[in-house]
Amino acid sequence: MSKTETSALAGEAVPLARDVKAAVAGFVTEFKGFRDDIETRLQQTEERMTMLDRKSHQAARPRLAAAASEEAPHLKAFNAYLRSGDEGALRGLDFEGKSMSTAVNGDGGYLVDPQTSERVQSVLNATASIRAVASVVSVEATSFDVLIDHTDVGAGWATETGAVAESDTPQIDRITIPLHELSALPKASQRLLDDSAFDIEGWLAGRIADKFARAEAAAFVNGDGVDKPKGILAHPAVANGSWSWGNIGYVPTGMAGDVGQGEALIDLVYALGAPYRAGASFVMNSKTVRQLRKLKDGDGRFLWTDGMAAGEPARLLGYPVVIAEDMPDPATDSFSVAFGDFGAGYTIAERPDLRVLRDPFSAKPHVLFYATKRVGGDVSDFAAIKLLKFGTA
Repeated sequence: MSKTETSALAGEAVPLARDVKAAVAGFVTEFKGFRDDIETRLQQTEERMTMLDRKSHQAARPRLAAAASEEAPHLKAFNAYLRSGDEGALRGLDFEGKSMSTAVNGDGGYLVDPQTSERVQSVLNATASIRAVASVVSVEATSFDVLIDHTDVGAGWATETGAVAESDTPQIDRITIPLHELSALPKASQRLLDDSAFDIEGWLAGRIADKFARAEAAAFVNGDGVDKPKGILAHPAVANGSWSWGNIGYVPTGMAGDVGQGEALIDLVYALGAPYRAGASFVMNSKTVRQLRKLKDGDGRFLWTDGMAAGEPARLLGYPVVIAEDMPDPATDSFSVAFGDFGAGYTIAERPDLRVLRDPFSAKPHVLFYATKRVGGDVSDFAAIKLLKFGTA
């Protein structure tokens, strides 16, 4: 190649290199702009996610928190009603799809907020009484019916050509458990209510639960069924050998006012039908416990064993023990021990709502809170419960 040709090619290469350099510079500029745009969008997305996360935390906070008042209008309105009697916020407030004005009783009173109601209910469920082992149902009516079929369904081995016997006509018993009004009347001074640091709902829930629990526990054992639940011991008790429906069978200890050596406890356990024993419990008060936990078998081992873990009930002959102080003390011919499957044998029916009426006039300078709920209870299976009679026959 001649020198002239070489010079011509070199002259053409200079503009080409200049164009490539400009193109690379343009690409770098565009890429930097693209990167900046991506970073901006990522930052905006992160900020939106942070805001959403903050809102989620706020929505998950306990409704009793002061900052959650906007998210719990019923809680805020009910608190104002308890402290100052302000009914305006409660009236017309939509609560679970129902206007609060329709939730006012004919005799007055407002539904309590869900938190207080649940606290009262949890205390009642945790209280050592028949409620702890009975069947508890929620109803919207004024009574609850339990249907009992006494007829055993026919069964047998069938042959290819043999006739099949018809089942017997069902024999149905209907046990109606009416609901009764249970009330409590705690009171507080207006000065205490004006103190914003005073937990009015916690205090009210505790006082109501204490009164309700004591009244219920007594009625489930000894209630006569007149304006209160009918208790286990309100039904006729007959010797287990002559037991019939509508009565509760008993086993005597053989000693007046004493349990003896404990053989009667074994008789009591096996007086109960096998289908019920799997879910059975003993029920007695502390004075009876003091007697029974001293009993030993022939090898000197205690019949009573304490729970191995916190919250686990003590056991007698392997069955859990519920200490209900309303059961009778050991005495001549007393029915101081009940044994049975109380989930099958005793039913508690209750309305889930709790109402409170504020009364600032009847006990000035104090404010009364008239709290009511409706509850009923009765024996629902007379074969599921047996009694131990501290007597000779």
